[in-house]
Amino acid sequence: MTRAITSTLLSPEEGGPVKRTVLPSGLRVLSQSVPGFRSVTFGVWVGVGSRDEPVHLSGATHFLEHLLFKGTERRDALEISASLDAVGGEMNAFTGKEYTCYYARVLDSDLPLAVDVICDMITSATLTEEDIESERDVIDEEIAMHADETSDHIHDLFAEQLWGNTPLGRSITGTPESVAGLTPRQVRGWYRRRYLPANIVVSVAGNVEHSDVVRLVRKAFERHWVTAESEPAPVRRGSARRVATYGGVQVHHRDVEQAHLVLGMPGLVRSDERRYAAGVLHGIVGGGMSSRLFQEVREKRGLAYSVFTFGAAYADSGMVGVYAGCLPKKAPEVLEVVRAELENIASGNITPDELLRGKGQMRGSVVMGLEDTGAKMTRIAKAELVYGELPTVDQILSRIDAVTLDDVTTLAAELYAGAQTLTAMGPFTDKSLFTV
Repeated sequence: MTRAITSTLLSPEEGGPVKRTVLPSGLRVLSQSVPGFRSVTFGVWVGVGSRDEPVHLSGATHFLEHLLFKGTERRDALEISASLDAVGGEMNAFTGKEYTCYYARVLDSDLPLAVDVICDMITSATLTEEDIESERDVIDEEIAMHADETSDHIHDLFAEQLWGNTPLGRSITGTPESVAGLTPRQVRGWYRRRYLPANIVVSVAGNVEHSDVVRLVRKAFERHWVTAESEPAPVRRGSARRVATYGGVQVHHRDVEQAHLVLGMPGLVRSDERRYAAGVLHGIVGGGMSSRLFQEVREKRGLAYSVFTFGAAYADSGMVGVYAGCLPKKAPEVLEVVRAELENIASGNITPDELLRGKGQMRGSVVMGLEDTGAKMTRIAKAELVYGELPTVDQILSRIDAVTLDDVTTLAAELYAGAQTLTAMGPFTDKSLFTV
């Protein structure tokens, strides 16, 4: 590959234009032009997440996400944040299990500034020993804060219980002990090995011209990275052998006013074509106010304020589950009702009306979820980095419409009749109340 190669992924008639350019270094640049908007969301996605870390580097990816905001060869931390604040822009980042994203939302006229600042962070982070040491304390505070957010923290505990001490089971942030053990040399080595052009996708949505975006990105990256020609990294695929899951019951004692319950089981891998049926099933079981669980647990019995289903899909594993927050004394009854309802659904008593509501909910979520430039930027980036395809919105809606009652009934029987994992948190003294 000796020159940039540009292609059109979606035409204006298909909901675009969405264009893709692959630079000689393997860096990919995608854009979706939305002329009616005056804002632009710019993101740099790196194909590295917490699941890529060996156990002795647990938390390194998230640590790097923090450190890239601390300073570059051209800007210190204040200059990084002040540059976008001065134009009313927003900038942030997040680390996932399989990728890391840095993004900014600005006025269309300020796109060159956003590209320059974020690409400067990506390509020329200084990662000084002083910054590394000071940021350890910040991450410890973040870990402690997250642990105090019990309704969120229980999902980390559930993942750990489901997948055990594996990369998928471990927390994205790492632990205070693992973060304390990361040396500056290890952090810098992780940065050099993982932050490579071929492993990066740049995604932009808003009032932009693709050729302008490519020119800006190319200039920003080539300022610091002069690299050999390379093919883009392939989409992460699962192995033939899925990640093992564990299960059982874990009860975590906390002196809190509300009990938190997560009951779950293995789910679908990301590439499974039944993911559309799974989305419809999610709406039926616990995705809205008309869902089975909301009606049975909250409306009819008043057992919990919050109850909903959730799921996650990765290259080689997945999960589905139910979360409920309730008074501790009601926890056993909540679990009894949830289990009974999952058993009913697994036995095949989903109605045609429920199927229609589930489809409608998923259709609305897809369309309304793409009403801003940030969502559009995320969609085209994940299509490139994670899924390997970019269907049109109409194609997605057609796949949802094609889901049949047999599809969701068969899938419910497979998912909800499987081995369960239960994670409970609250002021419980008698753990025998909880079984699977």
